Amino acid sequence: MTDMPTTPVVTATAAPEVRSATPADSPKLTRSIGVVGGTLLTLSCLTPASSLFVIVPDSFATLGTGTALTIAIAGVLCVGVAFTYSELGTLVPSSGGEYAMVGTLMGRLAGWLVFVLSLIVVMIVPPIIALGTADYLAPIVHLDKQMTAAAVMLLATAMGLLDLRANAWITGIFLVLEVVAAAVVAFLGFSHTHRSAATLVHPVMDAGHGTSTAVTGALIVTGLATALFILQGFSTAVYLAEEMENPRRNVSRTVLWTLGIGAAVVLVPVVAITLGAPDLKTLGAGDVAGMVQGWSNSAIGTFVSLCIALAIINAAIVMVIQNSRVVFSSARDAAWPTPVNRIFSHVGKRFGSPWAATLAVGVPGAALCFATLDTLNEVTGVAVAGMYVFVALGALVSRRGEHKDRLAWRMPLWPVIPVLIVLVLVWVLAQQSAKSLLITGGLIVVATAYWALYLRPRQDSHWVISVPEDELATATGTDRT
Repeated sequence: MTDMPTTPVVTATAAPEVRSATPADSPKLTRSIGVVGGTLLTLSCLTPASSLFVIVPDSFATLGTGTALTIAIAGVLCVGVAFTYSELGTLVPSSGGEYAMVGTLMGRLAGWLVFVLSLIVVMIVPPIIALGTADYLAPIVHLDKQMTAAAVMLLATAMGLLDLRANAWITGIFLVLEVVAAAVVAFLGFSHTHRSAATLVHPVMDAGHGTSTAVTGALIVTGLATALFILQGFSTAVYLAEEMENPRRNVSRTVLWTLGIGAAVVLVPVVAITLGAPDLKTLGAGDVAGMVQGWSNSAIGTFVSLCIALAIINAAIVMVIQNSRVVFSSARDAAWPTPVNRIFSHVGKRFGSPWAATLAVGVPGAALCFATLDTLNEVTGVAVAGMYVFVALGALVSRRGEHKDRLAWRMPLWPVIPVLIVLVLVWVLAQQSAKSLLITGGLIVVATAYWALYLRPRQDSHWVISVPEDELATATGTDRT
């Protein structure tokens, strides 16, 4: 590993669309984690308890008892998405994640647009989740919501500067507490059921004045974008590909294990809450901590609230780690002006972490805690769905040309799975609000202009997507283990 980064360069001959390997002196990350560590980090980024207690309550308000069904449908979609991530993540193991995979297979412009979509997701979500910390610390101490969220983001930034192996076990301890809290909620909910399981497949929601109304199929399709966001963190494994031992085996295992475990940790308590809520109005309010106290006592309610607060802190730590790897990789691939690339691609000697990139995502995240973020959940859902569409398109071309004979985990039922993913997600996107589509589309337009005016004229030296030299899959064959 070198301490002084260099800006990626290519030869003076015709510029390739992507670079298949980094130069020997290019900054590299240290391989230090296996399936267990990677799964702990990835599960923590999926942060099932944080999603369960911070994001899911909003779904109860708009989907009522159909929330579990919507998440289950999203889980089925995510299995196909996980297959595409597993194949492309082992074919193109890079800390750039989606943009490196798509850019290598579909060209630099496609990779750039995916990078922008991933930035929307990874830069905004941590402060949104951090803003829930004070609410769940309220049983112990009353704190200012925005100041507490900013402090959580700064703590996460400090933790992100440490060695990745240490972070894997620290976040793993927090993850155990998350799972315990989710298990307590599930047990209490199933122990105090107020409605039959039939309401899960024939969903209804509160209509006011003690009445209910059916949840339509259109509402469920619209809610799929948020449900995909709830389960989205399983893709973090591909961001850690450069730091995993034997990535061609471990990336796919981590992706699939994380999705299965994370979906169960979210879905089982959601079903329990749906059946155990005393009435539809209470369910729609989404006050999970209040329902827990009603099912048990204040001591258990306080315990669950504190576990949720720890889950939020855990999520912030892992998201800062993930985000910093994306910024590091983009700078290594020269996405920005040269001085910025040099700073963000710097890897420290002591902990082997990209410290400048970590500060670049953590400190602005703390500042965003003071912004108005009301519409960002919808925008993030649109960005996640759009990113998945690009990854599925990348999977469709992953077995052509030079890539078809490279050693990688290969998904079953190709190309049916990626085709279905594209069709379904385009349909889901068409059902989203005009506002969220316009905001996301506007960011894409700005990103395209930056590409056309700055990156494309400098394609010999800028935005040259790279894959670590030692991970080039030059051998032929496949790996389905």
